[in-house]
Amino acid sequence: MKPVTPPPIREPGSLILAKAHAWVNGFFLQLPNIIAAIVFLVVAWFAAKGVAAMIRKLADRRDRYDLGALLGSIAFGAIMIAALLMAAAIVFPSVKPGDVLATLGIGSVAIGFAFKDILQNLFAGLLLLIRRPFRRGDQIVVKDYEGTVEHIESRATLLKTYDGRRVIIPNADLYIAPVVVNTAFPTRREQLDIGIGYGDDVARACQVFTETMAGIDGIVPDPKPETLPWGLDASTVTLRARWWTDSKRTNVVHIKARVVEAIVAAAKAHAIDLAYPTTQVLFHDQTEEVDGDRTRQREGWPAGDSPPAPRRR
Repeated sequence: MKPVTPPPIREPGSLILAKAHAWVNGFFLQLPNIIAAIVFLVVAWFAAKGVAAMIRKLADRRDRYDLGALLGSIAFGAIMIAALLMAAAIVFPSVKPGDVLATLGIGSVAIGFAFKDILQNLFAGLLLLIRRPFRRGDQIVVKDYEGTVEHIESRATLLKTYDGRRVIIPNADLYIAPVVVNTAFPTRREQLDIGIGYGDDVARACQVFTETMAGIDGIVPDPKPETLPWGLDASTVTLRARWWTDSKRTNVVHIKARVVEAIVAAAKAHAIDLAYPTTQVLFHDQTEEVDGDRTRQREGWPAGDSPPAPRRR
């Protein structure tokens, strides 16, 4: 038998050089695939941008700007993800997009929990843009915030308040919360409670105030303004003046100011008392016959067999 010759011992430096040589050879062997993948990604990027722009353009024609922007972003992302999977298959032929998708499917539960809030806001924003309970430029009230809708994004809706501040409301909260759309219709009704004296003629006061409102610029003639007797309060008869005006907040505020000014002037001109709360205080002066007899007096301490001693006069 021939003796077994052990393999030659190679120096560590030669092993590193061999590995580096193998990597360089592998890189140059894969270089055509890498270039093809890069070219494919560039083409896919332009294609995705074109598809997103086309979606936005179609949405703009239907006056759905925010929906077009959201759908365009989703389409761009989906195309680029598919392009990355295809590029990975080009560079590494052993990697199949189906296997990658299967792996992602296994981890979809964990991904769903990790991005629950993001996905919830995304789907809520998509539903808001499709159903359109309000749109950009509408003035809404949601929770403690009121203002004009600036933009509906994938995650949140931007609201500009009347005092010039921006509120960012998550779409999920906006979708489930009650929302008042003040500009959903061209006109809206406003009202003002007016207190007049009990000695005034209620019917005449209602007529005067209604005619006054009818002459104010900005109050629509149909439906007509009206003034109704509304309540009997402690010091006044309450009348409720109601009128319709443009639903924009600026018009509502300024026209209400004109109504208040005009009603005060009309009340003075027609001698209608705009009464204010009064209080009557009675001071007992102890001048009646029974004041000194606590068993008989009608005010102060109640009468009884053992009343407290009267005050000194």
